[in-house]
Amino acid sequence: MQKRKLKKSLAFVLVAHQPYTRCLKQDIPDIWNNTLFPAITDTYIPLLRMMKNLEKDKIPFHFSLVISPPLCALLDDPLVQEEYALYLDKLIDIGEREIERVKDERTLASLAKNYVKQLKDKKHFFADLCQGMLLPQFAQFASSGYIELLATAASFCFLPHYASIPEAIDAQIEAGLISHRNYFGARAEGFWLPSMGYTNGLEKNIRKYGFAYTVLDSHGFLFADPLPQKGIFAPAQCANSLNVFGRDPKTPFDIAEAFASNPVYRNQNRDIGFEASAAALNGFWAGRKKRCATGLKYWSQKDRDSVYNLHAADKQALCDARSFLDEKVQRLEKAAVQLGTDVSLVCTVHARSLGQNWYEGIKWLEQVFRAAAECTDITCKQCVHLLKDSEEVQKIRPFMSAAEGSGFAENLLDRSNSNMFRYALKAAERMIDLAGRFPKDTGLKERALNLAARQIFVAQSSDWPRMVHENMHADYAARIFKHAVLGFSTVYDSLGANCISTEWLTTTEKDYPFFPWINYRIFGKKR
Repeated sequence: MQKRKLKKSLAFVLVAHQPYTRCLKQDIPDIWNNTLFPAITDTYIPLLRMMKNLEKDKIPFHFSLVISPPLCALLDDPLVQEEYALYLDKLIDIGEREIERVKDERTLASLAKNYVKQLKDKKHFFADLCQGMLLPQFAQFASSGYIELLATAASFCFLPHYASIPEAIDAQIEAGLISHRNYFGARAEGFWLPSMGYTNGLEKNIRKYGFAYTVLDSHGFLFADPLPQKGIFAPAQCANSLNVFGRDPKTPFDIAEAFASNPVYRNQNRDIGFEASAAALNGFWAGRKKRCATGLKYWSQKDRDSVYNLHAADKQALCDARSFLDEKVQRLEKAAVQLGTDVSLVCTVHARSLGQNWYEGIKWLEQVFRAAAECTDITCKQCVHLLKDSEEVQKIRPFMSAAEGSGFAENLLDRSNSNMFRYALKAAERMIDLAGRFPKDTGLKERALNLAARQIFVAQSSDWPRMVHENMHADYAARIFKHAVLGFSTVYDSLGANCISTEWLTTTEKDYPFFPWINYRIFGKKR
């Protein structure tokens, strides 16, 4: 009898997230131009176009994708859509002026013309083909079976920090689930742990909301009790039947160090937005306090005077894609031989690594899928499909872990930002108390309580302590955190005094259009 050929599968999980930067109106021009808009331009639109190209060429591609609720809220926001279209217009204007400015330098002029063409194509895609709505495009690929969309916590909160108050964790998971259904119209099989933060007991919170699986950092999976017999090459199960995958620890290193740092690739740290004269950028700085990147970058990573070569970079992306795939095939083949069973690898990738940090990253990913389609030794699958292929699943108790800091998220709670957690934790306790004291209130009180719930979610985001720790837009992070906590405290004190300012409430509601469907009762204790 002929022996069955063992299956070898590769599952990508792309994590797309942006902090909810909508609350402080005076800071919107600066923060969006430095964070959200470059992400849309270099990552989210190219990702959609990549999928359309693969679909058009009938190339099979399957992967899992996390689009966080804060990012969904921003992409669905009419103000973001309007401002982003204006942002593209200004970039196109600068690009056209740049063509004239560098016309005597042939290689720079060629790059400038290429960038302007790309910007016009993206403007056409965003404004004309998508009508400013990117989320329905992702939902369409999910309904077609190409991608699997995972749900995640409401505000990308680091859940282990709130292990002492399970109601806060439940509220984050429940709001994240509602957000997913609201934006994508379907239930999610998988739940993404923000920062892959896990501590003992979280599997109970996740499983009771109907999720089938989550993904853990490799050391949280491999240090489980008992030790997973198949390592990270197969899923395991917690005692309550929540399936868990261990991520491949090599993939983030491959992308950030082995590939993205190649000298032939574009230097993402040099931009005319910082190097050109103010006159050359006239009109782009209106309403902005500081300079920001334009996306017009002329230099490679080789040295300061090396001009970026598009064709050489594309060729290298193809080479790196094949190298990446060959390495995964070899590892999976060795694992299959040793284990004598079907094997898989789950490769988690932050979307910002593709396009923003590594300009050619989306091209690389497309070439990975194209190369995999020609390979008979490996298949790209979604995590949910790996569960269906699993035969025997070992029961384990995972170890506490995270994909932050040295593996335990110490960067999210240190001397630079610990005061944030203290206030956010106390506010969460008070929100649970409010939900219990006012279970059936309507009218003005209900509006105030719903606003308080939104502010709690914003305050619980792990983005603010991370930004403070890394000193990246740290002042903004501190201001928006303080704004959310003070806003919640105003509601808390007003309800205690039974006196709510309608004017203040109406004004503040406009600052927090986050989760318009929110119901503060999700913070209530579950029976």
